[in-house]
Amino acid sequence: MNRELKRVSIVVLLMFLTLLTSTTIIQAVQAENLAADSRNTRTLLNSYGVERGPILVDGEPIAQSVPVDDDFKFQRTYSNGPLYAPVTGFFPVNGAPTGLEAALNRELSGTSNSQFFDQLSAIVTGATPKGAAVETTIDPVVQQAAWDAFGDYTGSVVVTEPKTGRVLAMISKPSFDPNELAVHDTDLVNARYAALIDDPAAPLINRAINELNPPGSVFKLVVVAAALESGKYTPESTFPNPGTFTLPGSTSVVINSGGGTCGPGETTTIATALRLSCNIPMAELGLELGETAIREQAEKFGFNTDYEIPLTVSQSVYPRGLDDAQLALSAFGQGDVQSTALQMAMVSSAIANNGMLLKPNLVDEILSPDLSPRETFNPESMGQAISPETAATMTQMMINGVNDGAASNARIDGVEVAGKTGTAENGETDPYTLWFTGFAPANDPKYAITVLVEDGGGLGQTGYGNLVAAPIAQKVLEAVLNK
Repeated sequence: MNRELKRVSIVVLLMFLTLLTSTTIIQAVQAENLAADSRNTRTLLNSYGVERGPILVDGEPIAQSVPVDDDFKFQRTYSNGPLYAPVTGFFPVNGAPTGLEAALNRELSGTSNSQFFDQLSAIVTGATPKGAAVETTIDPVVQQAAWDAFGDYTGSVVVTEPKTGRVLAMISKPSFDPNELAVHDTDLVNARYAALIDDPAAPLINRAINELNPPGSVFKLVVVAAALESGKYTPESTFPNPGTFTLPGSTSVVINSGGGTCGPGETTTIATALRLSCNIPMAELGLELGETAIREQAEKFGFNTDYEIPLTVSQSVYPRGLDDAQLALSAFGQGDVQSTALQMAMVSSAIANNGMLLKPNLVDEILSPDLSPRETFNPESMGQAISPETAATMTQMMINGVNDGAASNARIDGVEVAGKTGTAENGETDPYTLWFTGFAPANDPKYAITVLVEDGGGLGQTGYGNLVAAPIAQKVLEAVLNK
């Protein structure tokens, strides 16, 4: 009998220890993660019981909570909703938030660990609890300029500050109005959300950070950087200059944009190939460099890396295990190379910043309800992507591309602009993806910009980067340089 009682006691003790351990893990270790989980509906609904903090641009709210006479107590409203939708996202009553509303949900709702004493003080004093405010890095002038210049195209524009990594503009089109998804009628929200999901234009996708496209010729910046960093090449290094190039082990033929050779002569230089955006010499260079050298350089610029701004950014990809044909294609941004607009802005930003890559950031400060600073975000280095010498050389090569090359439509009178265009293929009959990436003023870069136009800009396979994307960049840079 004593033996059986002892066994039962041991089992009960083990069960108690298991319960104690799991409770401790849930309450002490996983509490914040569980509360932040977008599937935690109770936490989401409870957060309506407090005044959710505003999301600010230059001190003005682009998202805020206003009192209403219903069970939710507060209504989330968005100023100029479609303009800022890629930044704010939306906060629904019956689902998971998106954008900064999701990324900083606990701060905005006043439930983060750092706000514990604020919560305690509200309980003791009887004060109405409030969430923290979020001051973004967005510059309203730059954001509006990007929105206006992009017009009705499908795609995105990203503008960053090279010396800090601050994201000054991030637009994505087509957009949507977050106000339509923040109303307190769940049936109406469900219907509107379903319509947005079914929309073939996919307006809910943030094309600046979550849409991958082949980068085409803007990726040549990465390949040229790898060549110069190897110490084996200079801008004047030469390559054979045929009018066509058959991919190794394949019957597929590569041609230069517009056909013909890359300038006159039997050979051409890396500088000429970048200025005129020629594919054949870049394929030849890629084969000489090899997959490892190109991939390692791409990764120094941020490819194959997961990071948050604090929005989650889709990973841009430079693949592994390429055969020679695939390697040659990758050298001018085709094949399985994929990039977000933000990633190419990072490449230009690093070149503009003497080779140092700063982590992109969308948030300047977390502010207490009285708007006193609680947490400030400082520039964060992601490493030296290229040497200052390589950066200076590439800056001049990109200036030449704008002044007298394939990016000529980005020229601005009285300002030196460094830039590179791209026209990427998506399939035999699919519309091209059109790119521009660069920075200005080239001698003292204040703005790095990437323009991504999808669906060929409505021109199918007749559009190209310098025709569509470069003029958009020119308009944005001209507007913000004169503000």
